[in-house]
Amino acid sequence: MATAMDTLCGQAYGARQYHLLGVYKQRAMVVLAASCVPIALVWACAGRILLLLGQDADIAAEAGAYARWMLPSLAAYVPLQCHIRFLQTQTVVLPVTASSGATALLHPLICWLLVFKAGMGSKGAALANAISYGVNLTILALYVRASSTCKGTWSCFSGEAFKELRQFAALAMPSAMMICLEWWSFEILVLLSGLLPNPQLETSVLSICTRVSNEMGAGQPQAAKLATRVVIYMALSEGLVISMTMFLLRNIWGYMYSNEQEVVTYIARMLPILGISFFIDGLHSSLSGVLTGCGKQKIGAAINLGAFYLVGIPMAALLAFSLYLNGMGLWLGIVCGSIIKLLVLVFVSCCIDWKKEALMAKDRVFSSSLL
Repeated sequence: MATAMDTLCGQAYGARQYHLLGVYKQRAMVVLAASCVPIALVWACAGRILLLLGQDADIAAEAGAYARWMLPSLAAYVPLQCHIRFLQTQTVVLPVTASSGATALLHPLICWLLVFKAGMGSKGAALANAISYGVNLTILALYVRASSTCKGTWSCFSGEAFKELRQFAALAMPSAMMICLEWWSFEILVLLSGLLPNPQLETSVLSICTRVSNEMGAGQPQAAKLATRVVIYMALSEGLVISMTMFLLRNIWGYMYSNEQEVVTYIARMLPILGISFFIDGLHSSLSGVLTGCGKQKIGAAINLGAFYLVGIPMAALLAFSLYLNGMGLWLGIVCGSIIKLLVLVFVSCCIDWKKEALMAKDRVFSSSLL
């Protein structure tokens, strides 16, 4: 849902309506905090939900405990995402990178202390996320309040944060669906893997693959078109390098996640397929960013719905259960969905009227500025 800020804050900054960035950030925190209530309820009941879905009892119990201990992370994650997007849309990238880098360096130590020294196991790993999010948030919050860079875009909290919440939510919901419909399709693979023979092995491998895959308004239409081309070339280059690296290191990659030889061997077989998936994902993630910048999240959500739920998941189930390809079949099916999504996104991007989108962006920004 925070990606709605990419559209609103990015277009406001381009139109030099700097004060709106702070308003949008506050508004986002209000809407996102409210959305955390149903999320928290689902996480609290995750173990029982997984049992109802037919998952292995031991896996469901461990995942349920992990989800409950993830609840504190919501308190830090909501404002953290809002701060990150608030800064990125102003092209303030270095502080975000430095803060994320410092947090990433600290995170292994926090995990080690909680998981091993405190003896909390996976619960400690979940709690470590909350602490790291809090550290990252603290650094960025101090920067926003102390830096002269944000003087024009952030002043203080105001009552405007509680205005136009419905309008913000109307853009935030399709923004969330555009991303989550794709993410959820990968998570569904993990759930399906729990129904295969040897669910512990299949779930371990699919969870690792899903984790790797997921991690991975100025009125100048020609500049926007050029930026689209540049980001596609960058995605092609980066995707090729990472995919080749994954392929060449396929026999040792699994040791980063597990010491079980069976898991490591299975991961080595899966990585060539995962490399193809990663390469495709980089391209359609870039094109999805173009739709977000234009405020066309509803189109993006519809594309994800069709590509993954009408093609990807049915194909995955067919290959895994009917053709007995198990976990590899699940991932091959989702790759089919990714290819369909990429082809449709290329077509939609080629049909964008950049001049019209620039005018619409200005109208959106200045209509908010007058309210």
